[in-house]
Amino acid sequence: MRLLVADVSPATGELLELDRRMTIVRLGQDVDRTGRLAPEALERTFAACREYAEVIRELGADKVRFVATSASRDASNRDEFVRGVVDILGVEPEVISGEQEAEFSFTGATKELKGRDDLDRPHLVVDIGGGSTEFVVGDDQVRAARSVDVGCVRMTERHLVRGGAVSDPPTEEQIAAMRADIERALDLAEETVPLREARTLVGLAGSVTTVSAIAQELPDYDSERIHHSRISRDTVREITEWLLHSTHAERAAVPSMHPGRVDVIGAGALVLLSIMERIGAEEVVVSEHDILDGIAFKVAEGV
Repeated sequence: MRLLVADVSPATGELLELDRRMTIVRLGQDVDRTGRLAPEALERTFAACREYAEVIRELGADKVRFVATSASRDASNRDEFVRGVVDILGVEPEVISGEQEAEFSFTGATKELKGRDDLDRPHLVVDIGGGSTEFVVGDDQVRAARSVDVGCVRMTERHLVRGGAVSDPPTEEQIAAMRADIERALDLAEETVPLREARTLVGLAGSVTTVSAIAQELPDYDSERIHHSRISRDTVREITEWLLHSTHAERAAVPSMHPGRVDVIGAGALVLLSIMERIGAEEVVVSEHDILDGIAFKVAEGV
């Protein structure tokens, strides 16, 4: 769950960040298996809401928008989630479609790339989340978008969990099954999004930024060094292979690794690698600006 508080000028496309933070709440925990939001996942989410409400109050935000994505779309008890958020933040979660999610991500990731002559168009923006991955191709505007149910949490829970715990490390059979699932999802995405027409791949969200941090051997997570870094496909492949064949302890020892991402990063990296191999991308441009920035611009525009 993530928060952005910003002063935004829709006329100039400028966004002054006042506060940006993330809390891993694993709202999608077990949703793929049970179809419901787990009580402990809801409590983690509400705790983060209470923290964020204090930040919003202190900084004096005059417009607040809460956007909910994949996990809350899938859950049969999402009304419980909605009531809790309204009680704490005073706004109702807006459960957006995968296509809306993709458009917000594209706007946030590409607004500051306009005018750069070192990044060919069209761009393919890929937002690898916990429950789903959004694909959107566009130039100045979105040309096509699709959301598919392949994310780092969903793939981990579907393929890498045995006996209630994540395999440490996964077996080759588990990895192969996960890869096949991802490939089927890419087939679905290609039905509506011309993935292979893209000339620049822009990658968003924690799986991608963590791969960048590992590639750069950062001593800790450094947003400034990660933002707009470029990671080659060969490097992504090497990191993915290591993540999928390492133990929990080995991954947890990576200094830039968020504790909540240790068990799901292998699946997220494999999604990224599969996309790069599918479209023939030699590198991925990593962006720290994503769906939050896109939502903020839409709020400022009154949309």
